Amino acid sequence: MADIKDPENTILVELKDGTVTIELLPEIAPKHVERMKELARAGAYDGVIFHRVIEGFMAQTGDVEHGNSGKGQNTRRAGTGGSELPDLPAEFSNIPHDRGTLGAARSQNPDSANSQFFINFKDNHFLNRQYTVYGRVIAGMEHVDRIARGEPPANPDQMLSVKVAADVA
Repeated sequence: MADIKDPENTILVELKDGTVTIELLPEIAPKHVERMKELARAGAYDGVIFHRVIEGFMAQTGDVEHGNSGKGQNTRRAGTGGSELPDLPAEFSNIPHDRGTLGAARSQNPDSANSQFFINFKDNHFLNRQYTVYGRVIAGMEHVDRIARGEPPANPDQMLSVKVAADVA
């Protein structure tokens, strides 16, 4: 069990193997944290696949436009979209991209993050100050380690549900 200090800024991601608990960092990246909570509360992340999972690097998900395999959408295009909400400005910090940190996926434009994110499998310090860090896994990293690999994976794993801990009874 995770030691949840701030339920309003904690995300619970249900994967096939168990729950991943993510502590969000509102003092570091407030806009990214608010976006994740807004999309989680809307159910936008539920059923979204991990469309890019690179061994020894990271697992990427969060394409709420194309990556929902549970609602008949085209998963072959997963990774190309975001949400209906506007893109976010970069919130770079000195927080390093260590194993288990949550980073905002984006295009080459630093201010293009939207709904997609990745979880680092290992320390990826070459990403420091290039991609916004806005959370860290505090429990369940072993479940992240078991996500199917590929770009895209042949049989992609999905986030079964994504909830804000404060909303879970």
